[in-house]
Amino acid sequence: MNKHSYPALRRKSSRVAFAVSALCALAASGHASAQAVAPTITAAADSAIAGGDSGQITTVEISTRKTRSTVSMSGNEIQKILPGVNPLKALETLPGVSFQTADPWGNNEQNLSLFIHGFNGQQLGYTMDGVPLGDQQYGNYNGLSPQRAVTSENVRSVVLSTGAGDLGTASTSNLGGAIETFSSDPLAKFNVNVQQSVGSHNTSRTFIRVDTGEFGDGNSAYFSSLHHEARAWDFNGRQSNDQFNAKFVHEGSAGKLTLYADYSDKTEPNEDSTVHVAGEKSAPYTRSFLYPDFAGALAYLSPSGATPAADGNNYHNYYSDAQRTDFLTYAKYEANLSPDLSWTNQIYFHHDDGVGVVAGPIGAAGLPALFAVYYPNQNLKQIFGNSGYATRTTEYTINRNGYISTLRWDVGSHQLETGFWLEHNRSEAYRRWYGLDVNNPSSPYTRPSDPLITQYGSGIDNKVVQFHLQDEWKLRPGLALQAGFKSSLQFADGQFPVQEAPAAIGSGSQALPVGEIVTKSWFLPGVGVRWDLSKQDQLFANIQKNMRQFVTYGAGGASPWSLASQQAFDLFKNTAKPETSVTYELGLRDTRQLDWGVVKAFDGQIDLYHVDFSNRLLSISPTPVISSIVGGTAILANVGSVKTDGVDLAGTLHFGHGISFYDAVSYNHSQYQDNYTSGSSVVQTAGKTVPGAPTWMNKFVGTATVGGVEVQLIGDFVGKRYATYTNDLHVSSYFLMGLNLAGKLPYMGSLLKNPRWNFNVSNLANRQGTLEVVVGAASGTYNTYPIAPRQGFLTLKADFS
Repeated sequence: MNKHSYPALRRKSSRVAFAVSALCALAASGHASAQAVAPTITAAADSAIAGGDSGQITTVEISTRKTRSTVSMSGNEIQKILPGVNPLKALETLPGVSFQTADPWGNNEQNLSLFIHGFNGQQLGYTMDGVPLGDQQYGNYNGLSPQRAVTSENVRSVVLSTGAGDLGTASTSNLGGAIETFSSDPLAKFNVNVQQSVGSHNTSRTFIRVDTGEFGDGNSAYFSSLHHEARAWDFNGRQSNDQFNAKFVHEGSAGKLTLYADYSDKTEPNEDSTVHVAGEKSAPYTRSFLYPDFAGALAYLSPSGATPAADGNNYHNYYSDAQRTDFLTYAKYEANLSPDLSWTNQIYFHHDDGVGVVAGPIGAAGLPALFAVYYPNQNLKQIFGNSGYATRTTEYTINRNGYISTLRWDVGSHQLETGFWLEHNRSEAYRRWYGLDVNNPSSPYTRPSDPLITQYGSGIDNKVVQFHLQDEWKLRPGLALQAGFKSSLQFADGQFPVQEAPAAIGSGSQALPVGEIVTKSWFLPGVGVRWDLSKQDQLFANIQKNMRQFVTYGAGGASPWSLASQQAFDLFKNTAKPETSVTYELGLRDTRQLDWGVVKAFDGQIDLYHVDFSNRLLSISPTPVISSIVGGTAILANVGSVKTDGVDLAGTLHFGHGISFYDAVSYNHSQYQDNYTSGSSVVQTAGKTVPGAPTWMNKFVGTATVGGVEVQLIGDFVGKRYATYTNDLHVSSYFLMGLNLAGKLPYMGSLLKNPRWNFNVSNLANRQGTLEVVVGAASGTYNTYPIAPRQGFLTLKADFS
């Protein structure tokens, strides 16, 4: 059996390679299969970043060193899905993962949806090289997205823990698991890697990376540059990103020093979601903006700035976009104090300057009442530039610095680990309104200036302290017990330097809330076991408790500082509890050779899990439809618990001769246990399924080599999803396929190494339907984003030395 001819699950001492989706390039020269799970990945995975060998086998690593379900996908496999793809999107073919977003790369953050085992994306933990990335909310206040933290082409691997992350994960939101992204190290030899992608909707993605090779005494470095542009598929909006990465590594006998810097300047158009109400049959498939047709935008409105009555809640804005500029840097030293003792220390800093922009009609979404507070009895159209449109911004600033320290000691049959994480975050969010001049209209690619109204401005100072201690005890060969705990403390103080006008807040409130909330959980335990039943089979089990700290975002989201009054804030502070989860996992990993005719081998894993999710927090808004720019006065409250049961079953059949078939089936049943009260009404949610999370999913990957061209067909089935908390409305299932082809280009000279090409097609059958459901109401209404049409992309790659 040729180990390079198919995706495979193979145990090598402490690891098992497990095949899943991604473009499997099967070059004749072959390359060693992906190495160990991310924290101990070797240079083999890094060599693929600079082009190395397009024949790297497509695998996902399953760590047999963990007592929980932990898998890792190498950067080389991620790039085969689509060069430049968001590392999070690359995980969508894994069992238990539901990921949707508007563009093929998964770059658009406004309409990104992620569910893992019934938990949404904001209930997971995220890190990059150990640096915390926050909870990934669109209006982020404590981090940044993985693709802004590191250029996709520089990703070494992504590690997914679907049930519970490591105790030492630097996150305050990892209720339902963790996703860790790791950047590649510099190459040992000088190399220049150039990649160019072109394709549907004027796509152009240019990536250049220069590796210095080793110099001095154990030194190496690289720097890279990216420029990405693509037009939205259904309207004239341009997604663009300029990004620079630099990394320096010094390795010596005493330890390893790493210096890293990332700069990302990203602008992307945002598409409004389509509003649906019970019984309607006329909602548009897409709800695009009108830019750059300013004449059409003027004609769209009535003389007073009102939208057409026939459009209802699905009216069109002139434009909407997200602008994000980030700088992230860290210094890390891994000291080898002795053969059995290591001490890692890391400091980091992150600055974000962002703005979310909506240029919309002044006569929609409750704006006339809001503007009348600031300009009573005045001509609002004239005040805002005579166009009938006003530009709203939410302007973000994040300044985070932190320190992570981890000590590991092997003593006898015990592997001890202890460490702590400290972070100080100062974040701000300002809501401002600008005019849109009929004679000089603005664009989505420039930041507005000179606001007419500063509606509010919030500032939150937040300090996080996290400590962990664990021991792995090898009871005998092939049997290990792991036990430990972590402590999580958060000290958050929120203020409003600019208070909203009392009449604009509503509910008789005179001011938005200010004050400090301190939450401390000293003992969050975890215990697990792994047992090698045989050379082919390993059993693992794990029980772990996690907590999600309160969101520290001013005047938005499920945050205490979004409440409409000081009294509501004080009540929340005195009575509310952070969300907690206890996750139970039981799994079996298997790999074996077979002699069943054409079937030569089988690899697989089954993972059963149960979760008790307590103190669920819900932002209860009086605005029933997700279309109001102004929004309503939210109530944030604990509304009970959720019980989850599920199973992930995945396996690969290998037929030899470069042919394999992978399939993954997932079942998840997440059910509310309690009703809750909204005003004077009881909302009947007890016994209902958590909306947005599919019960059934199935993914497959078929791989073959035809005439030197590697061919891979990927299928993704996502079952019915409920669209409201009471389950009175739902969206239908969908099934999408993708096609990936890869090969080598002819020899082009002595300086050019390994020239190759990739061709990727998304939504191969050009299906239509609902891709993402946006849940925000108990009943009667929901919002959606549609499935994008078929799109194709060609990438040419080469290395120069």
